[in-house]
Parts: sequence; structure tokens; C-alpha cells
Amino acid sequence: MSASPLDRTPPKHDLYRAMALALRVGELLLGSGESTETVSGAMRRITNAYGVPHCEADVNLSAITLSHVPSDGSVPVTAERRVRRRLPDYDRLIAVHEMIRETSGGSVPLEEAESRLRKITRRVRVYPDWFLITALALIAASASILVGGGALVAAAAFAATVLGDRASAWLARRGVAEFFQLTVAAMLGSLVAVLMVALGVPVRAEAVVVGAVIALLPGRPMVACVQDGIAGEYVTATGRLFEIFFILTAIISGIGITLYAAVRLGVPLTVEDVPSAPLLIRPEQLLGAVGVTLSFAVALLVPPRHLLPAALGGVLVWMVFVQLHVWQVPIILATAVAAAVVGLYGGAYARRARVPSMVITIPAIGSLLPGTALYRGMLEVNLGHGAAGQESLLQALSTALALGAGVILGGEIVRAVTGSDLTRRVRRRGGRPRAFISRPAARRTRGY
Repeated sequence: MSASPLDRTPPKHDLYRAMALALRVGELLLGSGESTETVSGAMRRITNAYGVPHCEADVNLSAITLSHVPSDGSVPVTAERRVRRRLPDYDRLIAVHEMIRETSGGSVPLEEAESRLRKITRRVRVYPDWFLITALALIAASASILVGGGALVAAAAFAATVLGDRASAWLARRGVAEFFQLTVAAMLGSLVAVLMVALGVPVRAEAVVVGAVIALLPGRPMVACVQDGIAGEYVTATGRLFEIFFILTAIISGIGITLYAAVRLGVPLTVEDVPSAPLLIRPEQLLGAVGVTLSFAVALLVPPRHLLPAALGGVLVWMVFVQLHVWQVPIILATAVAAAVVGLYGGAYARRARVPSMVITIPAIGSLLPGTALYRGMLEVNLGHGAAGQESLLQALSTALALGAGVILGGEIVRAVTGSDLTRRVRRRGGRPRAFISRPAARRTRGY
């Protein structure tokens, strides 16, 4: 009996090229925030398409390893690629996914696939740098409006975020660790609010802090962390959780340093002045939710043709959240349900437009990020209300996890209803086709 095409190992040169292509694709996907399951699945689709089956991909936050054990007894091959920077670029992410779909169909020669990937990595960003800086600042301005600030507060939040971003960029050019870049950015954002309070400016200056914090919160890693945990990738999920922990620690440290200095200097800060989002479906709140979503989308380099669907997702998540609050649903549960609804919407749109669902879901959940709870917790701690501060910080963490879990739940519902790329039909000998699930997390273990 002759060996099947998938059991024939290609020449070593082509084998190495196919594995190198798969590693580069995995690096681009992981750097854009894709889950471990998606990255490893995409790498296997590439290797299978070019005659290198039986590959195993080991993905973590800093390195990707790909191993191939030939069935003909040849020497096994293992290759690794380091992931040094994780910069979200959803325009490039969409192009990579499109290339993977066409490549896995077997109609794209290896040379052409390599050429296409080089063009994707070298393509000019869909928005210029100054536009990205403006979008980041507009996140803070829109979030400050969402929590009750006016035009002056929005302008202050805009300026504080630009100042923090430029200071972080200056530190980055000098090789300072990202932890301290985030700390400085959070310090400057809260410093502007403290100065406004100290000068007696008759506005809700604390909303500046909330806006600046929301612009720094790690919404993308939170969703990927929960997704990895649900998919059974516990090592990577733990790594992402520690990444989130250090990001939040940097933000909390920056706010804490400023607030501690302000309290010691006698600035009249009180917990009663902490802004909270007016949970209403009014034009100004909807405008703030749309502004946060669109600004996040631009900052993540979402192509212009997907901005309007993302904005609709932001409106949807806010309206569901507010309505659940009206029905007196607890905040954390309401957050999870609203995120699940936008996960459903994002999953359905992704199937129709053939793009990753995170292009819609990640920007849409921006208005529910727990900036207010984080600021309240740090202020309470610095005012000597330790127990209340810990409760607020725990609420912020729980809200963040509820957002991630809700988004993934919506996507899983879409998967259950419409099927999955991880599920395919195979034919039994002498029998009917049956479903074969190549997803470890979907296998039934019954708890043991």
C-alpha cells in the first residue's frame, strides 16, 4: 500500500521553509493578541498544507516552538521563534487570517505564501502615528464624558493622556521597562486631576483619572487570558494573568503615588467625589460609548470598513448593560451578560465578514472597563479605608474577568450553533460520516 500524500515528508529544504512560514505566522497572530488555541491551529494548517503533517506547536507568551516527527523514520525537526514585541495591528491580523484560509486550501504555492507574508509584515499602517496618538487620547476624553465629565474635563483627559503617552514613548526610546512606562503614564493622568482639584476648578476633575486609566487598561490581554483558560491552555493563561497583574500593578502604583502625595499635601480629595457612570441611555452616554469604542478600534488599527460595525457593538454593549442595571442585576453579572451579547454579535459578524471576532469585540467592551472601581479603590486605600479599598479593587478585577468570560461565552454560543473550523467531517469505513473534533478542550472528561 502506498503512503498517503500527508505521510510523504517533503524535501528538507521545503520542510524547513514550511516550518519557518508557520512560525512567522504564529508570531504575527500571537503578537496581535490571538489565543494560544488559534495560533497553534493556524500553524498546523500551514504545515499540513505544505506536506508537513504530525507537527506539534508549543505556544507561550515569549516563544513559539514547532516540532515535526516524520512518519518515515527520518530525523525529527524542532524550530523555535521568540516573540519579543506584542503590538496589536488588526489590519495586519485580518490579512494574515485571509492568507491562512487561502493557503490551507492547497492552492497557494509555498513561494507565493512566503511573498505574501513578507508584504503583510512590511505594509504601511492603516493610520499614521499622529492619528494613533490622537485616538488614544480620545479614549480618555470619551470615557470621561461617559462617567459624567463635561467638555473641560474631556479636554483635560485628552491632554493628560497625550502627555502620559509621550512620556512613555520617551522612556521607551531609552530602554526603560514597560512597567515603569505605564506607571509614569498613570501618574501624569492622575496628576492633572489632582492639580485641577487643588486649584478649585469647578468640574468633576476625578473623571480625568478614570478616562486616563481606561486608556491604559489591558482589555485585549484579559480576553485572551480567559480564552486560553477555557480552551485548556493553562500555562499560557497563567502567563497572561501575570501579564495583566503587572500592568494593573503599574497603573495602581502610578495612581497611588500621586494620590498619596496629594493627600499628604492636603489636597481635598474625598471618596464622595469619585465619578460614576450615569447609567442612562441618553445621547451623551451613547456618544461616550461610541467614542470609546471607535477610539479603541483606531488605536488597535482596525480597518475603516469595520469601524461602523464596531461602533454598533459599543452601543449594544452599553444599552444592554444599562438595561440590566435598571432591572437591578448585580454589576458583575450585568457586565458578563452584556459582554456575552457583544460576543454573540462579534462572532456573527466575524463569520459573515470572514475576520477575527476580536476586531469587533475588543473595542466594543471598552466602555465597561473598570476604571472607576480602580480609581475608587486606590483613593480609599490612601485615605485610610483599607477594607473598602480592597473591596473596590476586587470589584475591578472581577469586572475585568467577567468581561473576558462574557466575550468568550458569546463566541462559544456562535460556535455551538454554526459549527467550528476545529470540527470537520470524516467518513468511517463502511459507515456514515461522523464529526471529528480536533479541539482538546471540547473532549468530554466528566470531571476526571
